Amino acid sequence: MNAGAEELALLTSLPGWAFAAVLLLSRVGSACMLLPGIGEMEVPMTVRAGFVLVLVALLLPVLLADMPATPDDIAELVAMVAAEVFNGLWLGWLARMILLALPMAGQTIAGAIGMTSVLQPDAMLGAGASALQRLFGLIAPLLVLGSDLLGMPLAALIGSYRLVAAGKILPAGDTVNAYVGALAEAFALGFQLAAPFLMAAVLFHVSLGLLGRLVPSLQTYFVAAPGQILGGLLLLGLLGSAMVGVWMRAAETSFAALPGL
Repeated sequence: MNAGAEELALLTSLPGWAFAAVLLLSRVGSACMLLPGIGEMEVPMTVRAGFVLVLVALLLPVLLADMPATPDDIAELVAMVAAEVFNGLWLGWLARMILLALPMAGQTIAGAIGMTSVLQPDAMLGAGASALQRLFGLIAPLLVLGSDLLGMPLAALIGSYRLVAAGKILPAGDTVNAYVGALAEAFALGFQLAAPFLMAAVLFHVSLGLLGRLVPSLQTYFVAAPGQILGGLLLLGLLGSAMVGVWMRAAETSFAALPGL
């Protein structure tokens, strides 16, 4: 009789478990589509799906007590799932913002040293993206995966259930303010990383202008283009490690400020 009662209780609890799993999958899955290191286009879809399923399986017993009951109204159920998808996308994109600073800096540097080309499009930044932008775009997730930085966005994702209950949506005002602040931080960091190259480019072009006035018959830009690229690459070799260090510290600070930590 006890065994039969336990089986009946288990069968009765299955719908609640299934609904809790759907809510977890909605937030965790949508966040992992954008989280640094996991949400990269280079990561195979099967790997991302497996990571999400394992994470949901680990979190379900821990967060089951905080999950809401299954609603009777189908419209309410859909609204709760949609709210979880929105919460996950918001948190994932908020964590990804700082990751865009490196490729933005790479694109700016490439423009400053004459390495941009419309023949090298990138799905993230569009046509005209450069090899440097692509290189920096690959370095950023590798730095996240190769260090302990990935644990901070994952901890923020788990802690987000304390910030906003499952099935509830974040306040619109706080969401927009956090997104704008993260975007401004990413742009400012990208410009800061590229600033030495922009200053060098300004000095270089001013020097070319003076040389053109002194020797009008000299094709200055045609002659100086190889030197511009070579000088830019040499400067990148000198400052590359420092740029990575600055970005790592900024990423750690940004991840530490994520909601839920």
